[in-house]
Amino acid sequence: MYAKVKIAGHPVHPMLVAFPITFYTTTLVAFVMYAMTNHLTWWQLGLRANVAGIATASLAGLAGFIDWTGLPSGSAAKQTGRNHMLLNLGSMTMFGANLLVQRDHWVDARNAMSGATMHMPGFQLAIALSALGVLLMLSAGFLGWKLVQTHHVGVDLTLAQQLGEPDAAKKRA
Repeated sequence: MYAKVKIAGHPVHPMLVAFPITFYTTTLVAFVMYAMTNHLTWWQLGLRANVAGIATASLAGLAGFIDWTGLPSGSAAKQTGRNHMLLNLGSMTMFGANLLVQRDHWVDARNAMSGATMHMPGFQLAIALSALGVLLMLSAGFLGWKLVQTHHVGVDLTLAQQLGEPDAAKKRA
């Protein structure tokens, strides 16, 4: 089964997913480091990575959604793709909630940098939301791997391989 969104014949969705994976993981690590060190730079990095993660996940999700619409209805690939998408939306929701909780503390962070020592409120919630978001992302990633490995979504198959693919036969019909 072929991806619908391509650049020079290469599927775009797999190219984009590395960005939210990196930014979401950075968010979690930065908030944990902030909790351990109380260095405001870690909190600021976590917040910025959170924003970048949501933005890049939106782009990757758009390409993935377009690819998903091209999967044959009723196929195992379509169902796996739906579950992959729902887990990723859950992950994005966790990071979106995290951003809402943390965004109002940016002014507090600027004030703290001017010399006042301050522990940013809500960092435990930031860690919890980030950890849950990363767990959902990892679960979605497993299903993304299954889409490629088992259902061959986004993989160019030879004609002989296509003839042996039950989902490809459904798409041709």
